[in-house]
Amino acid sequence: MKILVLIHEYPPVGGGGGAAAGDICQGLARRGHEIKVLTAHCKGLPLRETIGKIDVMRLKSLRRQPYRAGFLQMGAYVLAGLWAGLRLIGRWQPDVIHVHFAVPAGALAWALSRLTRVPYVLTAHLGDVPGGVPEKTGKWFRWIFPFTRPIWRDAKRVVAVSGFTRGLALRYYGSWLRCHYCAPIEVIPNGVDLKALDPGELRANVTPRIVFAGRFMEQKNPLALVRVLSQLQDLRWQCVMLGDGPLLEETRREIAARGLADRFTLPGWVTPQEVLDWFRRSDLLFMPSLSEGLPVVGVQALAMGLAVVASRVGGFVDLVNDGENGSLHEPSDEDGMAESLRRLLSDNGSLKSGYHKRDLLRARQCSRELARKFDLTEVVRAYDELLREAAVP
Repeated sequence: MKILVLIHEYPPVGGGGGAAAGDICQGLARRGHEIKVLTAHCKGLPLRETIGKIDVMRLKSLRRQPYRAGFLQMGAYVLAGLWAGLRLIGRWQPDVIHVHFAVPAGALAWALSRLTRVPYVLTAHLGDVPGGVPEKTGKWFRWIFPFTRPIWRDAKRVVAVSGFTRGLALRYYGSWLRCHYCAPIEVIPNGVDLKALDPGELRANVTPRIVFAGRFMEQKNPLALVRVLSQLQDLRWQCVMLGDGPLLEETRREIAARGLADRFTLPGWVTPQEVLDWFRRSDLLFMPSLSEGLPVVGVQALAMGLAVVASRVGGFVDLVNDGENGSLHEPSDEDGMAESLRRLLSDNGSLKSGYHKRDLLRARQCSRELARKFDLTEVVRAYDELLREAAVP
């Protein structure tokens, strides 16, 4: 089957949604499908290349930063993709379009499908759903929301990466989805290759390492992480914060102001492989996010056997069994996050509660076990079946 994939950020550009799309593409290619990707170009990358068995075509669309795309860049991608997509479909004749993110790539998929009659499957990742990331996209949806309804209505199938994302989508678009659906929106989580991410024998570091991975934006709440860890200066720990974004320098200043410069490492934007390399050397993922879909870094953290302390938002609810492989807290509960971290990081006998580093190792082992439900093989199989069904006239 020939599958045209539309996405405005594809590895090495973008965040977790792009990484998830890349994994799905590679998995589908291994199952014998022919995959072509139309994505946005970013400075320093070739306009066309083959990644694995995937033909990746990058369209010039004003994007300058790998971690951020504004509304202008997204619009430019849609416009560039319309012409390029029509030419490609006429020449290649794909069986189905798989589009990631209802905004902006969903608009491109809708237009191409209307003009060529090639059906499309939509995967929603949260930020493309009203209310998913209000601090980032709330202003956009105030005026583009009416124009997004046809994108959902005319999709042959719709997928959400988490139950939370599905619930939001149903709230806003449920009445617009085609009545022939057995289930209006199917949940297929982001997956990971458990064999490729095998951490080997798990051990807790003598000085535990905490890791944060994401864009330094309000949604990810990086300043809260610094405030929480400042309450634990009596314990041994190191923290690496991976990523880049508009709040990076403010985060650096907050770290310095609290006298924690020797405890933190901030390498800036890193490659997906470098993220995994840091995970392999770490013990615990700490993500005090304000909102999330199903974070790819969270699924990767499970596979790498990291304990997880995170906000009780979005897909993190699916990644953490509270009290087993970590803990969940309301985003505003910084004291609660600090207490959970203290329990996992403390040495034996240092707390009356009896928690010690053995609990950290146990939490890590529970994470690795929980990761089985996100096996990429099953995720790709589910997409394979769904795409085949959508391609049938």
